[in-house]
Amino acid sequence: MALLVALLVVAVTGAAGTAKAQSAPDQDVQEQILEATVVFIAEEREIEVGGRLQLYQKLELSIVGGPRAGEVIVVEHGTMPLANVQRYRLGDRVFVRATGAQDADAGRAYYVDSPSRWVALAGVVAALALIVMVVSGWRGLASLSGLALSFVVLFVYILPSLGAGKDPLRVTLVGAAMIVPISFYLVHGVSLKTTVAVLGSALGLLLTLGLAWVSIRLTRLTGFSSEDAMLLQALAPGAYDIGGLLLAGIVVGALGVLDDVTVSQAAIVQQLAEANTTLGLGELYRRAMRIGQDHIASVVNTLALVYASAALPLLLLLRTSDLPLRYLLSQEFIAEEIVRVAVASIGLMAAVPLTTLLAAALITWRMRLFPPVSDSEPIQPERHI
Repeated sequence: MALLVALLVVAVTGAAGTAKAQSAPDQDVQEQILEATVVFIAEEREIEVGGRLQLYQKLELSIVGGPRAGEVIVVEHGTMPLANVQRYRLGDRVFVRATGAQDADAGRAYYVDSPSRWVALAGVVAALALIVMVVSGWRGLASLSGLALSFVVLFVYILPSLGAGKDPLRVTLVGAAMIVPISFYLVHGVSLKTTVAVLGSALGLLLTLGLAWVSIRLTRLTGFSSEDAMLLQALAPGAYDIGGLLLAGIVVGALGVLDDVTVSQAAIVQQLAEANTTLGLGELYRRAMRIGQDHIASVVNTLALVYASAALPLLLLLRTSDLPLRYLLSQEFIAEEIVRVAVASIGLMAAVPLTTLLAAALITWRMRLFPPVSDSEPIQPERHI
């Protein structure tokens, strides 16, 4: 529910901003974004554009919201060369880009910009929240609350601070310092296990930061491999530290997975210690690491596949290109992804033994100070033959 509330606040804020833009009295505004519904398809056929056939539709759209709500406009869709022309049906919602002075309707031009996806996205998020709560109960509600907190910190502190031109690394570290302890304790409760996970995540995060800093300089990455970074620099030259944004992005990406490995390892150590109170620090660490090694393998594999799934066009380019592989790997947009995967994986792998050792030391120390009272005989340690 907390996640839905946070998304609702963002949606309402965005809708308010759109309505404000639509109702602004300034007549010099040259462009508007309008949301509309397809009420009639006047024509649909294939036409030749740029030397090839593509879909063409003549749509009647009813504007949704704002002072022009209910107004019907006619838009020709598919007259410009596009790689993939969307086919719209009755009832579909779209965003329309209107160009030209607002006080000269005869000279205004309308273009279908994109489908309106926010309703479908809200349904997907609602399904996620429902499944999480059904499967995990109150713990699922706590996890959604932690996720909502992360979004609040992202949208209220991190993004506005980056937009103001502040140092990306400092902003990211302060944001992580707000997200990690609060969300960990909110989701997993106040306990020694959670405290160990917080400390292990902090150590893993600092190690990831150091590795990312060294790797970026060794590979001479600038952060300008994406069109988004170049556009950001073009809109406000010199206002943003693009290299710092690259470093901050790697750290934030690792932060999203550290929760999993550190909490899991702390919980494993705690359960082993409670199941066998005779285990010393060394034996407790070794047994927990046997499980942790399997966890590391699965997490690194998952991380690599996630990056690969997002870079399938890039992988196809590598496979089909006739250029030398060494040259392709030296291109920044490829080298950057390799650095992201490698640094995040190293940080995660390092967090597992660090968290396990910290948990074993603190839990055995606590059990010596406050030995558990039990009527049953303790389980004897394994004998290795």
